[in-house]
Amino acid sequence: MCWSAPLSDSVTIDPRTAPEACASMAEVRQGVDALDRALVRLLAERQRYMDAAARIKPDRSVVHDDARIEDVVTKVLAAAAPAGLSPAIAEPVWRTLIDRCIAHEFETFDRTRG
Repeated sequence: MCWSAPLSDSVTIDPRTAPEACASMAEVRQGVDALDRALVRLLAERQRYMDAAARIKPDRSVVHDDARIEDVVTKVLAAAAPAGLSPAIAEPVWRTLIDRCIAHEFETFDRTRG
């Protein structure tokens, strides 16, 4: 399967059977794979925002911001509940995502400013 697709203002998700209507593991896997492809495109766009942050921030010392990390996690947890996403999944996933995005931003900052 091709994992690349042009990005637009909205990410489309490939056709899939709704989870509650799945009758086979093949349908479950097709749905998960479709969502994974969409998530990859969204994460790639998020990464480009980290590239922009590295370009805009005036100093390397402001790349890691504990207050911003907690703000993001709080907002994610608030959005997770009404979406039906378990906080036991949301919080560690976003903390890992944030950690890796900060590492990427440091690398981008150093590469473009060094």
